Amino acid sequence: MYHWVRGASSDFSGIPPQPRSGHTAVNIGKSKVVVFGGLRDKTFLKDTIVYDIDNKLWFEPECTGNGSDGEVGPCPRAFHVAVAIDCHMFIFGGRAGSKRLGDFWVLDTDIWQWSELTSFGDLPSPRDFVAASAIGNRKIVMYGGWDGKKWMSDVYVLDTISLEWTELSVSGLLPPPRCGHSATMLEKRLLVFGGRGGGGPIMSDLWALKGLIEEENEAPGWTQLKLPGQSPSPRCGHTVTSGGHNLLVFGGHGTGGWLSRYDIYHNDCIVLDRVSVQWKRLSTNNEPPAARAYHTLTCIGSRYMLIGGFDGKTTFDDIWWLVPEDDPIARRLTPTSPQNTNDTMDAFGEKEVQSELSAVSDLAKKLEISISPSGPNLLIVDEMEDAEFLDLATQVICGNGTNDMQILKAQAVQKLRDHWKKSSPRSIRLKELGPLLRDYQRLIERHHLKNVGLNLQPVDSKFPRMEVYHFYHVKSAAQLRMDDIPKLLAEYKQLPSY
Repeated sequence: MYHWVRGASSDFSGIPPQPRSGHTAVNIGKSKVVVFGGLRDKTFLKDTIVYDIDNKLWFEPECTGNGSDGEVGPCPRAFHVAVAIDCHMFIFGGRAGSKRLGDFWVLDTDIWQWSELTSFGDLPSPRDFVAASAIGNRKIVMYGGWDGKKWMSDVYVLDTISLEWTELSVSGLLPPPRCGHSATMLEKRLLVFGGRGGGGPIMSDLWALKGLIEEENEAPGWTQLKLPGQSPSPRCGHTVTSGGHNLLVFGGHGTGGWLSRYDIYHNDCIVLDRVSVQWKRLSTNNEPPAARAYHTLTCIGSRYMLIGGFDGKTTFDDIWWLVPEDDPIARRLTPTSPQNTNDTMDAFGEKEVQSELSAVSDLAKKLEISISPSGPNLLIVDEMEDAEFLDLATQVICGNGTNDMQILKAQAVQKLRDHWKKSSPRSIRLKELGPLLRDYQRLIERHHLKNVGLNLQPVDSKFPRMEVYHFYHVKSAAQLRMDDIPKLLAEYKQLPSY
């Protein structure tokens, strides 16, 4: 059993990455994770941000090394590839604005020095949405991509010692050209899953490429794999992360069907079990992060760390942990009561959903937005322990010159409450409903229940002289109807916020 846990300030120090999608994050040994580039709104990024695993510290190193343009390091970009070999991070391609890039760089993470390698050898043509993986501790294999006009299906192998690129000649059956797919070395094979193909269809096929290990003396060749189990739905912009004996597929986006004009974003976890060689659902017992694509998911020991992504409207700045149930991070979750599995629906809808869904819950599912529960049995959590509430609060606070974290949090909490007091129902975002409902219940209990004992029945009151709070007993924002939001906000505005 695994748990999704939102990253908290107690998990690390330093400044984590700002909102982004289309970035890369690679493991350098077991000591650090290096995040590079990405896209926020219409701004392409070129920052290098490092997570020191041992010290639980985010920092931005002062890098050196100039390229052909005289600037330190690669130009801003997103949808590039990054692969780690020893202490080096190799970067190729990507996009900056409407321009596809074909430059090649390496970052020495021991001395934080960039070197441009574009002039070495015959490089692949410029492209974005390409996928690559390390072959052992010396070579890199790269497959596919999009050059702005056509989908690619070529395979290149880079020798990181000689810096020689070789286009692999593959005969026989070939996968359809694609971009936005994943490519992961598993033992002696490169596994390619999903992506967007020529003409635009999004795919869910799985292919294995042999012939990448010189010692095996195998002729390069593709084989399409059809494994038993619940395979992932068609998607691109997903991640495939190796951990233990599993490959974990998370997120990505697909289409809503032939009548739909919109993409559907995913937040499901599907495992390719290397032992049984089949697809399985990862067993989790709490709400996953909001659905997204073009994020990163890196494995740190027994944990996975999710950074950023995009859901068609929002670029995320959140960090999430996916941890086993015995992990210390999992202990801070609010205990949840067992759910009736007959009343739940998994990410692909194999179970029949309850016939009566609230409009808010239905809309949240359609938009792939997670609405967190307020907790079973209405366990009221202090605002300083409500990670999602604090995260929203820190998004509205303005700098005030103080370095006292407790003062900053207290001011952020008050500013968020003041923000809601001034908000209209139409301006409340779906992801705010969970924190708003919990704070509503928190303020009721703190300022009223202990003092005046109000009537909190969620039905029409026969005692007009007593105040009635209609949503105090609501356990989750998903239980609200759309016409409840103006009432909830109106009652919240009547509560003292100190």
